[in-house]
Parts: sequence; structure tokens; C-alpha cells
Amino acid sequence: MTTTQPRSPAQPVGHDWNAAFSPSARRMSSSVIREILKVTQSPDVISFAGGLPAPELFPIGAVRQAASTVLDRYGAAALQYSTTEGHLPLRQWLAERAGITPDNVQIMTGSQQGLDLIGKMLIGEGDVVLVEAPTYLGALQSFNPYGPAYTQMATDEGGIDLEALEVQLAALQQAGRSAKLLYCVPNFQNPTGRTLSLERRRRLVELTARFGVVVLEDDPYGSLRFTGEALPSLYELALDMCGGPDGSHVIYSGSFSKVLVPGLRDAWVQAAGPMIRKLVQAKQGADLHTPTFNQMIVMELVEEVMPAQIERVKALYGARAQTMMAAMKAHFPAGVSHTVPEGGMFLWVTLPERIDTTALLPKAVERQVAFVPGAPFFALGGGHNTMRLSFSSANDEQIGRGIGALGQTIAEALG
Repeated sequence: MTTTQPRSPAQPVGHDWNAAFSPSARRMSSSVIREILKVTQSPDVISFAGGLPAPELFPIGAVRQAASTVLDRYGAAALQYSTTEGHLPLRQWLAERAGITPDNVQIMTGSQQGLDLIGKMLIGEGDVVLVEAPTYLGALQSFNPYGPAYTQMATDEGGIDLEALEVQLAALQQAGRSAKLLYCVPNFQNPTGRTLSLERRRRLVELTARFGVVVLEDDPYGSLRFTGEALPSLYELALDMCGGPDGSHVIYSGSFSKVLVPGLRDAWVQAAGPMIRKLVQAKQGADLHTPTFNQMIVMELVEEVMPAQIERVKALYGARAQTMMAAMKAHFPAGVSHTVPEGGMFLWVTLPERIDTTALLPKAVERQVAFVPGAPFFALGGGHNTMRLSFSSANDEQIGRGIGALGQTIAEALG
């Protein structure tokens, strides 16, 4: 009698996850800045790469006291689920400062979440999205999964070139198309440090209203002006032009990360009622709500702690920006230029055309200094000879030593 042996199961070969990912997931990519930061974890490397607030300025004692006060006042409610819209006292405080109602304010878990959810709400496959050249890399990461058709706006030392923008918008209209969204950082732009002038702000609001384009104004650095006069936001200008928040085509994104502490991940969006209501729905699917405890802590800090904290940050960043620019004047070779920021955390360096800063980075790291190459900040390519430097988190000695090493690296590349 013959016995049949059971067949051995096929050897597992592993699931094909690349085939499983959706088209939007395939469009995602890692942050170039985060990848660079991994390379610069050595304490010997002076990093001008990450846009990190100065940790020595964090109001640790005030945060500790605020946390204790919140727990004493609210008890278990501070640790419970809360409304998606956000902690009402904080929304009321933000609304009063902006001259709007709490119904026009949505609290976000970091401004990056706001960019992602706004992109999800507004951008469809193939929609035209206008971005500065260069623009904030994190915005591109947020928008890319939704399949936008980017159009780069020309920029100069004053920010967006409005004459060129009007030509672009008219050309789109003549072609039977329109821009769905315009994204910009008017104050101390990331990555260039440039500021859009008042005249250009007014014209930008008027142009986009005339052509029916929604504007997303990203303003995480607006309070950090260390020279020059404060300017109204695009959102403020649009409120006056459009007759109130629900008639405005501008969405404003703000953050407490740069003026208090980034780890609490508290930010907000101001927009017309229909946009806020849609964001509430999107946020319910993302994280239900921003942590209740964190929002309550921020509310304890905004009146008594934040004003003085902003002044400390402005003073330190202004001094460090001057230190960095003086060091570049002393150490950078001829033919290298940079922007002169009026606030914020960044400046932008342009090298001769024949230099590729992506190829330059490993050579700089060998000299124990790091920066972010400029190319990833361009949605449609360009910027191979540019770099972003952050002056916020390095002290004067590190800035002097790091810029000296970077100057040597550039000089060597120039031959």
C-alpha cells in the first residue's frame, strides 16, 4: 500500500508592499532636512540645517507651573477627550486678536497638520497649485500626495514677483484653467528669510481675489521680527477687502512652536466658516482633536509669559543673524551672496552656478558643519547652487567656527 506524503507549503516570499500602496502614498517622500539631521547627530557637527528653536530659551519653569495650574483647575477634564475645534478659551483669545469669531478658528496639532488637511480639502489630482521658487519643503511634502500640478512663482529679494504672477494667472485663464491654491510664507520666508512688502501684499490679495484663487498664508515666524516695521498679514488685508472672515479667500496658518515651545505641537488656522467646518471633519479622521492638556497649558502662557518670551527670542535671533552675516563677510569667498532677513530663523545663500550644493554637503560635513542644499525647496527643479542656513540654534562661537569651515569648503570647491 502506497502512502501519499502531504505537500510542503510554499516558502513565504514576503508581501509586495510597493504594489499595495495607494497612488497618493507612492507620492510621499522623506524630508530631506530630516535625513540630513540624521547624518549630523554627532555633537561635533555644527548644524545650520534644522530650523530648530533655541532650546536654552524654552520657558521650562513657566511650562511646569502652567501644567500644575491646569491640573489643579481642570482636574481630570484636562486629561480627557475634548472637542475637535479646540479649547474654547484659546480659540476665543486668538479670535479676539484677529477681529473674528471663534467659529473662524481651528486648533491644529502643529501647523504641519494644517498644511496637510488644507491640502486634502482643496487639492485634487491635477489642480494647479502656485508656490514660490523656492518654497517651504514641508508644504510640498504635505501637498504632493494629492497630485497637484505645481506652477512656480518667480521671486526676487522682495519675495513674489507680482507682475509675473499676474501674467501667469491671466495665461491660465486664457487656457481655460485656474489656480486652485496659492501657498506662500510672507514673513521671513522659509527658506530664504525674505519678507513680502506691504505694496506687494495688497496687490497679491487683490490679484488672487480677482482671479478666484484661494491663498494659504503660512506665518509661523511673523512675531519674530528683529528689525524693521511690522506688516499686516494677507489675512488682515483680505478681511478689509472682502467684508469679513466668511467672505475672505485667504486662509491663515499660525503656530505657537516658534514663540513658546515646539514640543506642545499647538497651532491654529483662521479661515471662512465653510473651510473651518470642513477642516473639523478632516481632523476628526486624523486625530480627533489636539491634546487637551497641551492646549490648556498654552492658554495659561499666552498672556503672562508669551509676550516676554517673544522679546527674548527676537533679541537672540537678531544677534545671531548679525553674527552669521558678519562671519560670512569675513570667511566666504567672492561671488557668494546671501539674503538679509528682518526676522525669523533663516537666510539663503547663492553660490556661483558651477557649484552643486548637494555634492558640497558631504565635504562640509567632513569639516563638521552642515546645511540644507537648496534644490529640494524648488517644486519643479532649480536651485542647485543655493543653500539654506539657520542661525537660531547655534551660539556665537559655533556660528563663527561653522561659517569659517563652510567658507573653506566653498573656497575649495571654487578651486
